Amino acid sequence: MPAVVDHVFICTGIGAPAAGRLRQFGLLEGSPNQHPGQGTACRRFFFRNAMLELLWVEDVAEAKSDQTRRTRLWERWSGAGRVSSPFGIVLRPAPGTEVACPFPSWEYRPATMPDLALLVAGGTALEEPMWCYLEAGRIPAEAPPDRRQPIDHPSGLREITGVRIVCPVLPETSLTLAMTRAGVITSNTGPEHLLELLFDGAHQGNALDFRPDLPLVFRW
Repeated sequence: MPAVVDHVFICTGIGAPAAGRLRQFGLLEGSPNQHPGQGTACRRFFFRNAMLELLWVEDVAEAKSDQTRRTRLWERWSGAGRVSSPFGIVLRPAPGTEVACPFPSWEYRPATMPDLALLVAGGTALEEPMWCYLEAGRIPAEAPPDRRQPIDHPSGLREITGVRIVCPVLPETSLTLAMTRAGVITSNTGPEHLLELLFDGAHQGNALDFRPDLPLVFRW
């Protein structure tokens, strides 16, 4: 599969207070971001090859607007962990490739964010993560000087080298299982939605569970 993870997001409480747990662990926080017209905002943590985003809805009317409605971000955030997966996975082409989006998709190019052109997977259930594709992709370590974010963390974590999704039983035809079979992520069945991020090959054998603040486990 010539596609890799560009970034992942977790739907969180307003203002993402759980970001404090990540800072306490030893991550340096990057600049926050707002999404004009989309009704969402986020706090971000960058690594050399990918990004972790904590996302919430700030403006319900914008999140439910004609521009944004098809993304189902409002349904995903308002039902996070109950009726919907709180996660999103955004892919980009693998280094040295210019492959097309690896799943059926529609283009999200909002007028309020003219620099954004995101391919959103069609036909996915809310019980599985939101899947998207950035044809240009963004590699934090290769950002121009005026857009660089902190990627050298006191914790020593450098690169995200694995993404594992735990969720309720999904049909074999789901995109999440297709991406599992393709080797983009790994997945497992469990009673609760959970995201596991592996760093630097997880060679040290360490783990930290951020629940109940975030449905997130780090392994390094």
